[in-house]
Amino acid sequence: MSASVRRSWRRVALGLVMLGSGCASSPEQVESPAAERARELLRARRFRQGNLLLKCEPSDSEVYLDGVLQGVCTDFGGGPSGLQVGPGLHRIDIQKDGFWPYTTYYEPNNARAGLTIRLKPKE
Repeated sequence: MSASVRRSWRRVALGLVMLGSGCASSPEQVESPAAERARELLRARRFRQGNLLLKCEPSDSEVYLDGVLQGVCTDFGGGPSGLQVGPGLHRIDIQKDGFWPYTTYYEPNNARAGLTIRLKPKE
């Protein structure tokens, strides 16, 4: 787990402690900057999505998301046509006959990311 992820979880945990502290109120009734930030972090963690732009050689390589064919690389090359990825960790496979496959993993962070992939020919 990276240091930034650990820091985010510490902030969420601290926020939850702050939300739960006090006998007379429930978490929804606590109003403070720390409580609002904790709620924001929890919402962001739950609904992280992403848009993955792909640039591949060869450009007609097939793109698989979690084992399901999504199209070819040129379908996800830019503009609004990036590969839409939902929350969680995903496996991305790029394949073409006659080339070694490429596999990576991607966890979206509510942002657009780009990958440049050059498949190596089998010899």
